[in-house]
Amino acid sequence: MGASSRAKGARGELEACEALGRIGLDCVRTRQYANRNEGHKSPDVVCDQADIWFEVKRSEHLSPYRYMDQALSDSRGKQVACVVMRSSHRPWLVMLRVDDLPRLLEEYQRGRRVPSEPCGRDA
Repeated sequence: MGASSRAKGARGELEACEALGRIGLDCVRTRQYANRNEGHKSPDVVCDQADIWFEVKRSEHLSPYRYMDQALSDSRGKQVACVVMRSSHRPWLVMLRVDDLPRLLEEYQRGRRVPSEPCGRDA
């Protein structure tokens, strides 16, 4: 993978973190490999409070099933596999298997930051 391709991937991951942040998930980019010796991959972005495997793709020609296959394989079934993707000048999309939607909603509720109530105010 060339330097410009890696830079585009990094920008896409940062943009995805920002988009996920707008819906209350505090996500950060991760290293591509959690442990290079064992070869276990890590998700592109993580939200410490939610057990979701985020695969991020930013491409002009999206291949959603290929991306989902990669997320499912890399997560090894231990996390909800979720693909976050977009093309230029298009909104971010989220894809997951329908059967995983209930678990994703549980993880989202667990992981989302809830705005705190202002102190010292009467309701």
